[in-house]
Amino acid sequence: MNTELHDKRSKLTTRGFLRSASLILIGILVAGCPGSKPAPGTAPSGKITMRGSNTIGEELAPQLIAEYKTSHPAITFDIESKATGYGFGALMSGLCDIAEASRLPLKDELEMAQNRNVEYNDHVIGAYSVAVVVNAANPIGNLTREQVRDIFTGVIQNWKEVGGSDMPIHLFIRDPVSGTYLGFRELAMEDKPYADTPNLLTNYEAIVEAVAKDANGIGYSSLKLENSAGVKPVSIHGIEPNAAAVNKGDYPYARVLHLYTSKGHESPEALDFIQFVLSPQGQAVLTRTGFTPHP
Repeated sequence: MNTELHDKRSKLTTRGFLRSASLILIGILVAGCPGSKPAPGTAPSGKITMRGSNTIGEELAPQLIAEYKTSHPAITFDIESKATGYGFGALMSGLCDIAEASRLPLKDELEMAQNRNVEYNDHVIGAYSVAVVVNAANPIGNLTREQVRDIFTGVIQNWKEVGGSDMPIHLFIRDPVSGTYLGFRELAMEDKPYADTPNLLTNYEAIVEAVAKDANGIGYSSLKLENSAGVKPVSIHGIEPNAAAVNKGDYPYARVLHLYTSKGHESPEALDFIQFVLSPQGQAVLTRTGFTPHP
């Protein structure tokens, strides 16, 4: 079979599987939630229940919650992150106050919510974005999306193939248990597998430090760390990785982050927490944890 055709079919199959899995999960939640269940946003006073995206739930939400509780110690949180579709299903079923999402709702998710008289209220809080970084001495300063994909999947293994020196490429990436490991694969690699022998590290700081010490290294980091000593960010199709490009929707390796509520049924606690997230104090948490704040 033609390799390109095979890749396209694999990509479509993967997307179809993920979409189906998301909708099946929503169906289970909805089916298990008859009309007598509480309406969305009717969680016990003093408690906020959040469900949804791993991108938000893995690191950002816990940091936001910790900061919020410094001035709201009596508020308790119940957070579970299994995927954006899980959050939408829980919200339309009255099982959470806030759905964390790293994408817009699918057509099916909108229709299922409408059938249950639930209207999503979208609160954009910022963006998850990743910068590709190379050693500061590397002459490469711009790559195409196809080149980035092929470098991290191992198709391209020498810098000369992208206009650099005749030297092997050394990959530095996050460990597989990290949400970023999957996030970058989805954003930059068409969800294809990583190359066989990357160097696995536990955080962005370690990746930046390793690339700074390796003239042939390449990795990824938050926008906050892209200009650290010894490394430099790589433009993608001429677009520099910065907050302005992310907020304009021009930079390709970014996802807008949302907190959804059920319009007209929000608890005061949930709305107060979202207001905090959008405040300068909450947005500072996004910046501190490597996310891009909402403009």
